[in-house]
Amino acid sequence: MRTLVWLLRALVFFTLFAFALNNGHEAVVRWFFGHEWRAPQVIIVLVAFAAGAAFGVLAMVPAWWRHRRAAQRAEPAQASPTPAPDTPATPYAAHQDGV
Repeated sequence: MRTLVWLLRALVFFTLFAFALNNGHEAVVRWFFGHEWRAPQVIIVLVAFAAGAAFGVLAMVPAWWRHRRAAQRAEPAQASPTPAPDTPATPYAAHQDGV
């Protein structure tokens, strides 16, 4: 199974590497008021991906905080578990008295 995971990782890496090699030509991102950014196309795609991932993580932060607060409020109720019933130290302790 580990070999299969590493093969999948290698496939993804080489696919992205081939994408980077094939898209090395310069591209232009035109901003407002005549500003533009010239960079290799693969860099622009990677920056857009990183910005999207960062935006997604930041969008999830309020939900994570809500769940964390709810878990902390529920934690004190679970802090005092009921004691376990008394069990013999060995499984044969009950039979040793009569034998």
